[in-house]
Amino acid sequence: MNDPIGDMLTRIRNSHLRGKSDVETPASKLRARVLDVLADEGYIRGYEQVDGKDGHPALRIELKYHEGVPVIRELKRVSKPGRRVYLGANDIPEVRQGLGVSIVSTSKGVMSDAKARAANVGGEVLCTIF
Repeated sequence: MNDPIGDMLTRIRNSHLRGKSDVETPASKLRARVLDVLADEGYIRGYEQVDGKDGHPALRIELKYHEGVPVIRELKRVSKPGRRVYLGANDIPEVRQGLGVSIVSTSKGVMSDAKARAANVGGEVLCTIF
């Protein structure tokens, strides 16, 4: 697999379309940090590390719905393996005029766009959520 973050985002997107309450994805530190940001921003209920069906560690993500409608309306990968997108702290755009969130991988860890601007650090823009 060339794009583990893109794979996780696609699994979340597909599970929302099917109305699932949770989804499993292979575990990694970067995926866990992205899920931490999603949980802090209120887009998922949470996640836990479990043993997957094949015996390898996995992350079980509890999806969040509001009155039967998924909380995540749009989930888009920005920086891809073929084209990385790096932006400075002042260049990180707001998603939907501040209603959405960009997840940025910085030298100080993975954080939301607002926290990256507050810490005055730029980095790789992984994805946007609305």
